[in-house]
Amino acid sequence: MFKIAIQPGWHIQGTGAEASSAVDTSLLLRLLASIRESGSIAAAGRLEGLSYRHVWGLLRNAEQLFGTPLLEKRPGKGTRLSHLGTVLLLAEDRIRARLSPTLDSLASELEAEIRKAVAPERSPLRLYASHGFAVAALVDWINTAQMPVELRYRNSTEAVAALARGECDLAGFHVPIGPFERDAVRQYLQWLDPRKHVLVQLALRVQGLCVAPGNPKRIRALGDLARPGVRFVNRQAGSGTRMLLELMLARDQVAQQAINGFDSTEFTHAAVAAYIASGMADVGFGIETAARRFGLDFVPLVTERYFFAVEQSALEARRLDDVLAILKAPGFIRRLEALPGYEPVATGEVLTLARAFGGRPAGA
Repeated sequence: MFKIAIQPGWHIQGTGAEASSAVDTSLLLRLLASIRESGSIAAAGRLEGLSYRHVWGLLRNAEQLFGTPLLEKRPGKGTRLSHLGTVLLLAEDRIRARLSPTLDSLASELEAEIRKAVAPERSPLRLYASHGFAVAALVDWINTAQMPVELRYRNSTEAVAALARGECDLAGFHVPIGPFERDAVRQYLQWLDPRKHVLVQLALRVQGLCVAPGNPKRIRALGDLARPGVRFVNRQAGSGTRMLLELMLARDQVAQQAINGFDSTEFTHAAVAAYIASGMADVGFGIETAARRFGLDFVPLVTERYFFAVEQSALEARRLDDVLAILKAPGFIRRLEALPGYEPVATGEVLTLARAFGGRPAGA
């Protein structure tokens, strides 16, 4: 068994008189993160197995390239990052939030290709899903169980369409509970066949407004997005979150063109939160987990159910037994409970489309 990981990286090169200067950002960012946590250059060096002198030299070289300090000395209180040091770490957060799902999908595709060459008789579990923290947790558990899995992050409609074409085994998508359920479900029923497909519930999760710490713009409702001076960052067209937001704006009679930044988009909840944490926007629409991970405040607006659509025949052939066992495992349930904004209600329960959407929702 093996795993492939593709990590984003960036390089800073001097220009002009500084053309010969360069910064190893991977090491620099690790040092800055350690200094932020510990307030100590020496402690950061120990974590990397480097001497104080070596670390100080690396930091000084970077400061000379930028022409401004990365650290601020506070007598008797240790060392803290300068504004530039903080900006560099926020930039790294944005890069990882934006690129990691794409790189994770690519790594999974490469694993699948290599496994076919090494062990062609063992087919991987094909999981297509919109990116989310509970899905990532499930993939971690699948990997721990050493089950081959081919993961591709796709928006909700793309995932369900791929299932209908026989391209995946599980298709992840989410549906709001309440007045927007019918319109949201209608989008997915283009590809889901009640005679062929069933649903496996993953969890409930909360979507709402991710706002800067302390909510300085006092953003409480969707109508506040159209106020002067409020900068918004959106999800991409086709995502389930964008579809839900547009339904809610229509209900509240908030014109999309009145929202500053409505056409500024990111491809994951984490990327939206990182964008706000960087000070480039005041608010975005997304899940609570992303907001909390980036130190943002959160205004809850709607609860959703996250499902995996699967073929009934796959369940009858018991090809998904191992996945269902993971979903119902106490350890996995605790993992979901630890995610802010997620609630493991009816996790692992198999539902017909009629039961999920024809009457009272499971877990509502």
